[in-house]
Amino acid sequence: MHQVTPPREEQRLLRTVPSAEDAVLLAEVVELRAQNEQLGRALASREVIDQARGMMMALAPCPSDRAWDLMVDVSQHCNIKLRDVAEALVATTKDRTLPEPIQRELRRALRRLHAEDRR
Repeated sequence: MHQVTPPREEQRLLRTVPSAEDAVLLAEVVELRAQNEQLGRALASREVIDQARGMMMALAPCPSDRAWDLMVDVSQHCNIKLRDVAEALVATTKDRTLPEPIQRELRRALRRLHAEDRR
């Protein structure tokens, strides 16, 4: 089984590696591990975003792409990351209250959506 080298240890190894070829390989390993960690976080946040999108589709009601646009709109107007908006929406299924700024912007976004649908 592969043992993960802690980031500080990787940095120490980068400074003490004897050959240039080994240094290049170690730098590549460090970069790939960082990318792997970033992808893992992206996959985890994608799940909650997709759950929130489904909630928006049922709430609005609207198609998937429109639900995405609504969440992006709320995120931008609240200056809150999309994944944080999604987490707050999904948390309402566990009897948590939606934060007031998100509530306000969600109401506005839904009004705009319904006004566009009437046209």
